[in-house]
Amino acid sequence: MAEFIRDTAFGHIVRIITRGKSLQYAEDKDPSLWRKYMSDEKTMRMAHHGNPEKETAGDAPLPSSEESSRTRAGDEQPINEPTGQPIDQEKGRDTNVVDWFDEHDPEVILIRNLRGVYIGSAIYSAGTQSVQKDFGVSQVKATLGLTLFVAGYGVGPMLWAPMSEIPMIGRNPVYIGTLAVFVIFQVPTALATNFAMLLCFRFLTGFIGSPVLATGGASIGDMFAPSKRAYGMGIWGIAAICGPVLGPLVGGFAAQHKGWTWTIWELMWLSGFALVFLFVFLPETSSANILYRRSRRLRKLTGIENLKSEAEIAGEQMTPKDVALIAIVRPITLNFQEPMVFLLNTYIALVYGLLYIWFESFPIVFMEIYKFNLSEEGLAFVGILVGAIIVIPPFFYYLHRYLEPQFNDRGELKPELRLPPSMVGAFFIPVCLFWFGWSARPSIHWIMPIIGSGYFSIGAFLLFNSVLNYLGDAYPDYAASVLAGNDFMRSSFGAGFPLFASAMYKNEGVGWASSILGFLAIVFIPIPFVLYKVSLIHLFRDKWNNSDQYGERLRKISRHARKDF
Repeated sequence: MAEFIRDTAFGHIVRIITRGKSLQYAEDKDPSLWRKYMSDEKTMRMAHHGNPEKETAGDAPLPSSEESSRTRAGDEQPINEPTGQPIDQEKGRDTNVVDWFDEHDPEVILIRNLRGVYIGSAIYSAGTQSVQKDFGVSQVKATLGLTLFVAGYGVGPMLWAPMSEIPMIGRNPVYIGTLAVFVIFQVPTALATNFAMLLCFRFLTGFIGSPVLATGGASIGDMFAPSKRAYGMGIWGIAAICGPVLGPLVGGFAAQHKGWTWTIWELMWLSGFALVFLFVFLPETSSANILYRRSRRLRKLTGIENLKSEAEIAGEQMTPKDVALIAIVRPITLNFQEPMVFLLNTYIALVYGLLYIWFESFPIVFMEIYKFNLSEEGLAFVGILVGAIIVIPPFFYYLHRYLEPQFNDRGELKPELRLPPSMVGAFFIPVCLFWFGWSARPSIHWIMPIIGSGYFSIGAFLLFNSVLNYLGDAYPDYAASVLAGNDFMRSSFGAGFPLFASAMYKNEGVGWASSILGFLAIVFIPIPFVLYKVSLIHLFRDKWNNSDQYGERLRKISRHARKDF
């Protein structure tokens, strides 16, 4: 338990207060362990060609121990003491690289309550009518409180997610720091004295509370092996789909009896609980940050100043401008310059936009057609929640029975093999929209559109999990940035769609408005099929040409996707 708590925000504070005497690491008790943590192979590469990575094709191989001895005897060339490797005077560096000592390293094992923030977007929608009354604004203007929050947590990850990839920062400071501000900002939001103040703080809370939404997927990747990551992403994805759905359910009763401000107080209570829980129990998951802090401790304990992690070595060659470009530019370039990323992100954005349209269409259907009150209208969203729960068992069975056996001995899987569930899920979205649209009428029982809404969460769940795991496999070195771009795209659609939803449903009618969206969803169905068909073509060629460059050919138009599967 101590090893778990030690790497949390609470554990770091305890170590600072006790000056490292409590929650000690193994090296605190025995500084001689520094040699166990040092990677001889990477240290020798540093001495030979100044980089811990493997040599390029043009580099000479590392000299043998016999050659090294002759070099030391003949030229008195400086050597790296722990390994005996001669240090190349032109390219080499005398740096001892700190790494994991083996798979039993306790911090490797360690690496193995975001719903409150997700609820925050939609919980406001239950109080829209109260906002209209209190501030004297139209329905469209009142809806801005929802859309600006969603816009905020679409823009926020473009900054916060790449920041969490910086080894000197890690994921926890970003999570805990922003969530703390998110909780505090609920107070001025609930106490807003005018409409402009309300909108301003709704955007700021969305922006500040956004890291957990995009970077959460990267943290799942930190904790789970690739063959098991889809299970973790599946549970995490439930929050992405069902978090907004629970908003009207949680906020409906409060808004009906206490007004819109109580929906914000509920959000503060939920996120406050999540903050306390994460502060005490969420350990750092970024391997780069863990090794960075380990190398700092070892330098302090041993006095050996050239003990450094790979991330530190790479960071020494980066300027503040480079860091800024990585943090701000990378998510944008990956999203718009990588065709695979752009296509899949646009598809997910459409699905997310459709989800947020329902926050405006459900009141029309269930309050105007079926005469539900505000509290009962929130209960109508339960169908979406039930659909998400129903799809989990068969999806997990598919992962265990069919997907896991396809991983190779190195725990790798071609990203395209993640896509089959998305090809099934793609059909559920239009089915849901047509069912919902044409069953919502006084002559048909209200349970029918609720049942139809459940098909949406089945399709969205399968699409989300296939696409997010595909992106994680194809861009492992840029996971947080790719997911930040995904969050930006889907939040942009989620912010924009509700603004025209009410007018569209009132002017076109529930049936045809839903059908228009259903036809739009049909247009996007070929995207996962096209990507998977391309992979089948290459697999067929590989079978006959006996080529091992399938991944490179499939992703040859990509600058950043991994190509060495």
